[in-house]
Amino acid sequence: MDNGKKVWAPDVAKGFILGEVCDFGTDTITVQPLDGSKTIEAPFDSVFPAEEEGAKPVEDNCALMYLNEATLLHNLEVRYMKDEIYTYTANILLALNPYHTLDIYTGENVNKYQGQSLGVLPPHTYAIADKAYRDMRNLSLSQSIMCSGESGAGKTESTKHLLRYLTDSYGGGGDIADLEQRILAANPFLEAFGNAKTTRNNNSSRFGKFIEIHFNRNAKVIGAHVLHYLLEKSRIIEQTGEERNYQVFYRVCRGAPKGMRDALNISDDCSKYTYLAKSLLDKIPFLDDVKDFAAMEKSMTDCGLEPKEKSNVFRITAAVLHLGNLEFEEGGDGANVASKCDATLNGVAQMMGLDVDKMRKTLTSKEIVIAGSSGSKALTPQEARFSLWGLSKTLYSKLFDWIVDRINTCFPYPADKSVNYIGILDIAGFEYFKVNSFEQFCINFCNEKLQQFFNERVLKDEQELYVKESIKFKKVEFTDNQDCIDLIEEPKRGIMAILDDTSKMPRANDGMFAEKMHQEHAKHFRLQVPRKSKMAHYKQMRDNEGFIIRHFAGAVCYTTAGFMDKNNDALTPDLNDLVQGSKDPYIRQLFQRREGEPEIKRGKLTLISLGDKFKKALNVLMEKLHSTRATFIRCIKPNQKMSPKLFDGASILSQLQC
Repeated sequence: MDNGKKVWAPDVAKGFILGEVCDFGTDTITVQPLDGSKTIEAPFDSVFPAEEEGAKPVEDNCALMYLNEATLLHNLEVRYMKDEIYTYTANILLALNPYHTLDIYTGENVNKYQGQSLGVLPPHTYAIADKAYRDMRNLSLSQSIMCSGESGAGKTESTKHLLRYLTDSYGGGGDIADLEQRILAANPFLEAFGNAKTTRNNNSSRFGKFIEIHFNRNAKVIGAHVLHYLLEKSRIIEQTGEERNYQVFYRVCRGAPKGMRDALNISDDCSKYTYLAKSLLDKIPFLDDVKDFAAMEKSMTDCGLEPKEKSNVFRITAAVLHLGNLEFEEGGDGANVASKCDATLNGVAQMMGLDVDKMRKTLTSKEIVIAGSSGSKALTPQEARFSLWGLSKTLYSKLFDWIVDRINTCFPYPADKSVNYIGILDIAGFEYFKVNSFEQFCINFCNEKLQQFFNERVLKDEQELYVKESIKFKKVEFTDNQDCIDLIEEPKRGIMAILDDTSKMPRANDGMFAEKMHQEHAKHFRLQVPRKSKMAHYKQMRDNEGFIIRHFAGAVCYTTAGFMDKNNDALTPDLNDLVQGSKDPYIRQLFQRREGEPEIKRGKLTLISLGDKFKKALNVLMEKLHSTRATFIRCIKPNQKMSPKLFDGASILSQLQC
């Protein structure tokens, strides 16, 4: 690079800024930005050559004369501002969320992309879907399409477009007349119960899913199957003032017919419910709880649910809200249900088919066994609240499990006729907030595994092929993150194993878990105590209050408070006995013990490890991905304001580097 040469220099706000070289140092280059702002002195390896003046934007970044971070970012910006939201980098599709409606998902467009090779038509999710279909048919090999990206980047929307394209283009092989309609209807049903408004996305999926579209020997759709991962249960009982609980609660309150609300004793005023009162209750762009209720109910009908089944689903949804309104007060010998809540207690007990007196006793006391004799011990009001929260979270998560199971029965595929499938993965990308808890820990562990898979499929395998074919290329260096994966999942010594072992100890707490972890991995490169963070907020934390993991995408400090509670998916023996004894068959069905779950026994601490369940489900997912040919869609959030035509270069660059 010579003096006067146009280059891209690093910029805190824009990612990169265009300028001219004006001086050279020993290890640095000085650049004068073309906008006349202050000169920038930067290391050689962070300044990149710019394209020739007048160079046109390209549909595939690989066609750029100088392919680097800066030219790629600039190409994305030019295309995005023209509503060309899709761009290839070889076979990878980069998809920027437009935050407004585009007329590129028409039936005419669906027809245009059928049978067309990648690159013949403008970049599109349809092109990726058709490539996966043709590879499946021609190679007789199942395919997977991985939609990744942070919350609000558009993963769920991309998944919908992929599903619609495949069912519209290659449906017709199933035994059910409206099979394709049922597959598409499953998404709004799942979204109602699994999505919520967050600070980053007005309709954020708070669970991961892998949707398999199965094909017969004629390569026609014959059915589908949904696998789900890690529903965020803590959201049911608490949210920040800028977020919402799950969408279904607001839709039932505001959008359900008056007759239904009267039958469920539900008010249209969300502020009357403890589990909703502190959430954002204002009008939210792109959400209409009245219209969305109608769409949700229609999707339930389209999925084949009978009126009785829909009634059961709404009844349990209402029961969760009513549970949240129970309050406890100090009595003579412990907690009592507040007298003003008697009507609420009677109502929710009736909804769940429970004896009201037994429910009252179970929520305020626990049965203990001393020297072979059983007795009752009163709970404090705080302990009673914890017990109530546990019941609320478990009831809702059991309902969600039932919904997924029921959805899978509405588009079954005959195993003997399924030859191959195309799997679409929609799961949260790498996450970090000011406070990071068990949910972020699991999500980021998942992304470590997916990053390793990406490295192997896109970088490692491709470079090995180049060597085999004697093709000259510049080797791409990438960090092997196996040590980070082992730190988390290694048997006996990994963080998840330490969490489970600590949870089985009497009177254990989150601090003990953190101490054991730091002691076991005191010299591990990937693990640090919070006080070694560069951020003042974390430096103030004690060693037993958190831990830092150096992930592939950056260091994250996790707060251990709540880890043990969130990891244990088991009800207390008293609550388990209560719901198992329900007179309502639907409640008993929800709480049936699933295969592989330990039996909850009185007098013995039962741990149903959510971390272990997630790890096993993730291993099954990775086995599926490794057995398929993978294609990648990288969804990108162009700005934090969720506004159209606003390109935040620094934020986008950060996402691309993850």
